Amino acid sequence: MTRVAAIDCGTNSIRLLVADADPETGELVDLDRRMTIVRLGQGVDRTGRLAPEALERTFAACRDYAAIIKEHGAERLRFVATSASRDAENRDEFVRGVMDILGVEPEVISGDQEAEFSFTGATKELAEHDHLPTPYLVVDIGGGSTEFVVGEEHVRAARSVDVGCVRMTERHLVRDGVVSDPPSAEQIAAMRADIEAALDLAEETVPLREARTLVGLAGSVTTVSAIAQELPKYDSARIHHSRITRDRVQEIADWLLRSTHAERAAVPSMHPGRVDVIAAGVLVLLAIMERIGAREVVVSEHDILDGIAFKVAEAAEGKRGD
Repeated sequence: MTRVAAIDCGTNSIRLLVADADPETGELVDLDRRMTIVRLGQGVDRTGRLAPEALERTFAACRDYAAIIKEHGAERLRFVATSASRDAENRDEFVRGVMDILGVEPEVISGDQEAEFSFTGATKELAEHDHLPTPYLVVDIGGGSTEFVVGEEHVRAARSVDVGCVRMTERHLVRDGVVSDPPSAEQIAAMRADIEAALDLAEETVPLREARTLVGLAGSVTTVSAIAQELPKYDSARIHHSRITRDRVQEIADWLLRSTHAERAAVPSMHPGRVDVIAAGVLVLLAIMERIGAREVVVSEHDILDGIAFKVAEAAEGKRGD
């Protein structure tokens, strides 16, 4: 086992995993896994730049994570940055800040690389223990983008498209700087049209409808699972590998899209940072399930972070072998 650290910095959140990993057996033992909502992508879709306050929130989380990594004595760290930092004109400012705090350069990866990490993290354990039918379609619904990956043991096709819970909320549900509460039928229709266009784009390169098991990743999907189970608080153990039917996703989407901020905030399993963006996230999930005819989605708490951790461990093992 190799002790490694992985950081995934997305549009809405930054997440840390410190774990002992064995890439040969697919075993990964968490030592610390946490998430901080930093909204790095605040306004990027409109301005093309990372906002100063969003950068400072992200750097504050990085300082916290640096202390945790040091405390656990991780041998190696890999920092992966996704959609927001790919899109921003001032991403060099982001890179310099991360290097100053953590001593590593954030890798601003492509959507295809992001998809590969997500697929590895989500399916290593499924393939070993759950024996679900393949091919898998792994869907990672992020803040700024959604990754689609089809494969069996390895990735066969992947595509990243620019629909995510933050991007869709900011593009369609914000009026005069305030999230519509609840959104109008016209706003929902416009958002749905954007999502359907993105699915058309994904289908140009990824055979979505060949999937026999749909695996859903990231905060929008895990939050929907918590709501579906009516959990008194967010519980990773009960969410991981839970299954949600399409009918239940439809019910939850209908409720979220007609609810107020206060009603969503009162859900005990709802992270405060997701209150305003969860309706857009569940609409993306529902549209995917309808498009491919999926009767259920298998929810995974293991995702891009776990995939990054396995890759770090593989690299460490390879260096030892040299």
